[in-house]
Amino acid sequence: MTSIRIFISSVQKELAEERLALRDYLQGDALLRRFFEVFLFEDMPAADQRADACYLEEVQKCDLYLGIFAYQYGWEDETGVSPTHYEFNRATELGKYRLIYVKGVDDEVRHPKMKVLISEAGASLIRRRFNSSEELISAVYVSLVRLLEERELIRFSPFDASYCRNATLDDLENDKITRFLGLARRGRSFPLPEDTTPQEVLIHLNLLDNGRPTHAAILLFGKKPQRFLITSEVKCAHFHGFHVEKPIPSYQVYKGTVFDLVDQAKDFVLSKIDLWTGDRSQGVQVSTVYEIPQEVVSEAIVNAVCHRDYTSNASVQVMLFKDRLEVWNPGSLPPTLTLEKLKEPHHSVPANPLIAESLYLTKYIERMGTGIRDMLDRCRQAGLPEPEIRLDGGVWVTTIYRKESTQQSEAHDGGQSPTQSPTQSFGPVVRLLVELKNTPLSSGELRDRLKLSHRPTFRQNYLHPALEEGFVELTIPDKPNSSRQKYRLTAKGRDYLKYLCIEIS
Repeated sequence: MTSIRIFISSVQKELAEERLALRDYLQGDALLRRFFEVFLFEDMPAADQRADACYLEEVQKCDLYLGIFAYQYGWEDETGVSPTHYEFNRATELGKYRLIYVKGVDDEVRHPKMKVLISEAGASLIRRRFNSSEELISAVYVSLVRLLEERELIRFSPFDASYCRNATLDDLENDKITRFLGLARRGRSFPLPEDTTPQEVLIHLNLLDNGRPTHAAILLFGKKPQRFLITSEVKCAHFHGFHVEKPIPSYQVYKGTVFDLVDQAKDFVLSKIDLWTGDRSQGVQVSTVYEIPQEVVSEAIVNAVCHRDYTSNASVQVMLFKDRLEVWNPGSLPPTLTLEKLKEPHHSVPANPLIAESLYLTKYIERMGTGIRDMLDRCRQAGLPEPEIRLDGGVWVTTIYRKESTQQSEAHDGGQSPTQSPTQSFGPVVRLLVELKNTPLSSGELRDRLKLSHRPTFRQNYLHPALEEGFVELTIPDKPNSSRQKYRLTAKGRDYLKYLCIEIS
């Protein structure tokens, strides 16, 4: 099989990280490396040849010119032209297939000659803007797969980039796209303005296939994703013992978008594990610490939802036992990674890159390729055993161990402990009462303090039981839906906290 030779525009210091990350991704991806051969100027051995002659010769040899333009114009020869400009012109003269990517959105601060180059490129082809290596990789990935399809080298699309059968744009919820746009702009400086239409957002994210929603579009913004992808749900179970056994004390099947699934599953776990509270000796607000850092819980769940094999008939399973949390998801490692490599610095190779990009833009993924290491570090800092990761018959299993009973009075925060006692390890209802012991709070304020994202979980596990027990009451009882509604402790609630030896000011 003949390889398609890609020429990545020559050395620019400000783009060194993006160029190397792109090369590593193209060489590591199981699909793309079968069809593409990458030329990067930094990989050239020393030779008795002028650099400009070398890169122009490589442009002539290539099948595809991939130009990455940023803010600087670069070194100029005696005629005032940079190598990047020469390369683009040569590729254009030779009729090469060209893909152009422009970093950033502030064109006013670009070198004047770079603005000219970008303008020349824009006059003859479609450019794509990006802000990070992750956005660049995702955009290049989609363009190269599309090229392979156009040349009939492959006759299928990656799952998340392929058309979702029987789905239409009416199956997407515009409000979800608008909310995503706001989060992405605040979280990662997403380049599209606030008034961008939902369809323009979908086009920018490569979530449409000939105007039809892809699987990624349905999973990210669908009204009812499980209507099309039945097993995309997440099953959560809580067991009081060490093994799976019936009856199951608590079992939930969550549905919705990938954002909903992550939020619901995370809140399920946080509502079941121990939370310790301290006193006010270290500040005005009472310190609270979960026995498993909530970042670790989030990382394990978001990895499962993001990187699972959505063609499998299995669902993601989140199971909490007396001694551990297990997260199961159908999938396997990319061929370029091993379980040991996951614990070391490595480039991200997402199973579903379009889904991963949207999770990154909304900060559900803090930084691609570092999640496992961050999880290991946070467990170590919290005094927990190192999580175990294993592959078991096509299923990816992450096991996070809980604190042993002899450790449960120890602090998680760098060895510094607030004043704690065994009575300060609470269930959901008491956690809510503790937050209300000094002042009435609104529903939103309570969820913020309890660090809960999913409103139904908060109401089902925290607020409604507290109201039913008579521990909490509304501050405006005759207007339950008032925007100024708050919740406060009743006399019964205060007596219950006193019974638990919790001080009330």
